[in-house]
Amino acid sequence: MKNQNFDMAREITVREVRSKRERRLFVEFPNKLYRDNPYYVPPMYADELADMDARKNPAFSYAQAKYFLAFAGDRIVGRIGAIYSTRANERWGTHRMRFTQVDFIDDERVSAALFAAVEAFAREKGCDEIHGPLGFTDLDREGMLVEGFEEKSLFFTYYNEPYYKEHLTRLGYEKDVDWIELNVHRTEDDSKTAELLKKLSARALKRHDLHIVTVRRNKDFTPYIERAFALVNRAYASLYGVVPLDDVQIRHYAKKFVPMIDPDLACLVENEGGELIAFGAAVRSLSDAFRKTGGKLFPFGWIPTLRALKHGSEINLLLIAVAPEYQGSGVNAVIIHRLLENAWRVGIMCAETGPQLEMNDKVLDQWKIFPSRQHKRRRCFIKCIDTKEGENANEDLHLEEA
Repeated sequence: MKNQNFDMAREITVREVRSKRERRLFVEFPNKLYRDNPYYVPPMYADELADMDARKNPAFSYAQAKYFLAFAGDRIVGRIGAIYSTRANERWGTHRMRFTQVDFIDDERVSAALFAAVEAFAREKGCDEIHGPLGFTDLDREGMLVEGFEEKSLFFTYYNEPYYKEHLTRLGYEKDVDWIELNVHRTEDDSKTAELLKKLSARALKRHDLHIVTVRRNKDFTPYIERAFALVNRAYASLYGVVPLDDVQIRHYAKKFVPMIDPDLACLVENEGGELIAFGAAVRSLSDAFRKTGGKLFPFGWIPTLRALKHGSEINLLLIAVAPEYQGSGVNAVIIHRLLENAWRVGIMCAETGPQLEMNDKVLDQWKIFPSRQHKRRRCFIKCIDTKEGENANEDLHLEEA
């Protein structure tokens, strides 16, 4: 990907995204950059645009964001977003700026110019650290790929080439935390694993007087979905960088989430008092469908997307949340047994976990009974910045107004 056939003798300029047209260019850039890469999967196009719009993304009630495009002449050669989240800084006692949605050609001038724009914004807000890639919330895409470049991406994770890591290292960014992803599969003769999981699930249900909520139709999840996201708030509260969702955000994510739910690939667990104490959901892989459609549902992209949701041959595990007081008690086995048993019953033999924190032993241990392989690793980088450099921070940064 070196130079991408651009005339790199041209000066690199950075422009803040301000118009609708520029927002579309920002979203479309990685699709063009990775057009010929078989492992890249576009995100959902409409969601990407909506997340940049303060009128549509409720996170803007507590966060500010700027988005930048890098140009060589009139050609776009990179992009980056910057998120200043007061809620995240208050929650974790930090003064940090998040960077997000970063993509660039393999040219050091481009990456340096993009991160200089983020660092300048960070100094404006009094930040002393920058970390990412992270989104507004833990439900957004996060983590830069550092292993697994020849593995197909998921529709809800980033893909990038190996040179990204090299550029960030040269710019002074270091590892803060890693997430790993597993490919879990079942063989035809793996009856012992299935029987063990069944026993663990039954034991947990009996010991804690729990029951699985019977849901037969997609729309029947509606009364539960806001309770499920409230549970996610509790279950994920101590994890890296997590910012609790407020009621408006819960309704926002619920609206996007419900249409994707397959009753056979979701599980709700209640205790004897009717309290939702565990929730899990998977979705048939949309990677191939989104590659065909560029992540766009309209005008005709909904056809392969709907087909994939009904007939896909692999599943992606979206969320598993267990109330803190039940964590480590075997309740995870109930969720995993339900999801994988139903998947295997219809002939799906492979599941991908999505990103899981490398130090989260409770979560990672649950996969040890399955044949699996760690096939991807992604990283959150961090850099300390000198807030006193503000006066001269833009001297070498060619930042143009729109």
